[in-house]
Amino acid sequence: MNINKNDILVILPLIALLLLGIIMVASSSIYIADDMKSNPFHFAQNQSLFIAIGIIAMVVFLLLPSNFLYRADWIFMLMSVILLIALFIPDVGSTVNNSTRWIRLGPINIQPSEICKFSIILYISGYSVRRTSEIDSLRGFVKPLILLFIISILIMFQSDLGSTAIICMLVVGILFYAGISYLQLGLLISLIALLGYLAIIGSPERFSRILAFSDPFAPEIARDAGWQLSNSLLGIGQGGWFGVGLGNSFQKIHFLPEAHTDFIFAILVEELGIIGALFLISLFVVLLIGLIYISFDSFKKKRFFQGYVVFGVFLLIAIQAFFNIAVNIGLVPTKGLTLPFISYGGTSMIIMLSLIGIVLRINNENKLF
Repeated sequence: MNINKNDILVILPLIALLLLGIIMVASSSIYIADDMKSNPFHFAQNQSLFIAIGIIAMVVFLLLPSNFLYRADWIFMLMSVILLIALFIPDVGSTVNNSTRWIRLGPINIQPSEICKFSIILYISGYSVRRTSEIDSLRGFVKPLILLFIISILIMFQSDLGSTAIICMLVVGILFYAGISYLQLGLLISLIALLGYLAIIGSPERFSRILAFSDPFAPEIARDAGWQLSNSLLGIGQGGWFGVGLGNSFQKIHFLPEAHTDFIFAILVEELGIIGALFLISLFVVLLIGLIYISFDSFKKKRFFQGYVVFGVFLLIAIQAFFNIAVNIGLVPTKGLTLPFISYGGTSMIIMLSLIGIVLRINNENKLF
């Protein structure tokens, strides 16, 4: 296997992100892990296991021809829908913090919405190739929206607006890249924005997050809905340029909830400073440049399914990284989204590494054309 520039642009930042992620999970979870499991490195050990499983999955997809994924995209999509429905079966779905997002199989937790992100990239990419001639027609435009509506309803009933928004953006992005008109794009964005608005005003919890976002330090808000954001901003403010030192975060001592998952970026900035944050962001930028190069290379060689898939992976990582960081620094309201390759989480890590395996496989195939 020949290593080219695109391989380096993907593999090197990926390795750096995984190593940085393990370090930050170990640091940010040390107190909560000690309290919950009497083992300060419980979450770090689990994260190492998730990465190991993810690397195995990555190798599996690296060995699978991308044309197989093109033929089997509907199978992955069907499995995802079945898993989303299974969440509502009594004693199957597991509820945490009023959200039913996980299927517990013994010691293993599976998050169907993460699997759905994987499947929707494959399916919409395949659909865009199979229906190229009608993608900008009403019929070709409506068909994937019916699927998107079903998936969105299933995920919204889990109380997971963040994942719903990301999946909608993935579908919109790939379809626009595939050739839907600006009018269709505008209508789609307007519809998604309207549904998002209705979802927010229809939920007191989501509406309180909007209020917290507007002024997280207000006395009546900081003790409740604004607690996470206000402590995240305090941690980031304490970090300065060079941070307080690895392991020395104050906010992770039971002040900042979800410090090792949704708000791990705040702990990273507090401990490693703005310099650490810029290093992290630069790793994502290099990785994303590598992905877009592979996508463009696929299109140049008229491998359209492959190009759409890599573009979808690019969108997923870019959108999720942006929103996680934006939540941590108070640019957007709080929502439960992990930072790719950094935050603690099994399903997310395995899915992301599986997608990278597909990308590397596509890049290797491109070398033969």
